[in-house]
Amino acid sequence: MGAGGIYRPFEFENNQKQQEGFDIYLIKAIAKAENFDIKLVNTPWEGIFATLNSGDRDIIISGITITDKRKQMVDFSAPYFPAEQSIVVPKNSKAGPLADLKDQKVGVVNSSTGDIVVSDVLGKNSTAIKRFDNTPLMLQGLFEDGVSAAVGDVGVVKYYIKQPPEKQFKLVPNAKFARQYFGIAVAKGNAALLNKLNAGLKKIVADGTYAKIYQIWFDADVPGLPAQ
Repeated sequence: MGAGGIYRPFEFENNQKQQEGFDIYLIKAIAKAENFDIKLVNTPWEGIFATLNSGDRDIIISGITITDKRKQMVDFSAPYFPAEQSIVVPKNSKAGPLADLKDQKVGVVNSSTGDIVVSDVLGKNSTAIKRFDNTPLMLQGLFEDGVSAAVGDVGVVKYYIKQPPEKQFKLVPNAKFARQYFGIAVAKGNAALLNKLNAGLKKIVADGTYAKIYQIWFDADVPGLPAQ
């Protein structure tokens, strides 16, 4: 199976050059529940879907958002992770939803989904938008660059705000951000494998394994998933 390998905390290479992360723990738990073996192969994101159709990979798990366009190329498992954008602010901030931030500086990761949604609200060329190269730099900007709030992928933000205990953050809900979901991809028409993935996912949700994995990488606010 293929994993993108560079989307912390979903999949990344640790100091021992091994793949780990939420997606890695999840697919291993699913495989164990359904009694099948997997081999993890770090696969570049560019062209990752083509590896399914060529037969080089059987499964792709890499924080892949389920979209109608992608459904034309691959088949997806049931959703396994809610992936909307989230506003993050310092814990003592009184900042509200994005619409309330028009007169304040807002941080985003350059060219990310967060950049797109903030640009839609504040204007693409707004001087209130401060663009960073990655999420850690964006969160650092909340304290050091006069940034009042930041917007990023909820899973990535949840992971990184756990890391620096001396800096406290909180998430602010915003109804403008549509909820999407990650799914595990297989080749079109591979119903047998898809059924195994869905059955395994259902089992690990039911027995609490999913919640345990979620809490390792994120927090105790384990999300509900759409019914399979």
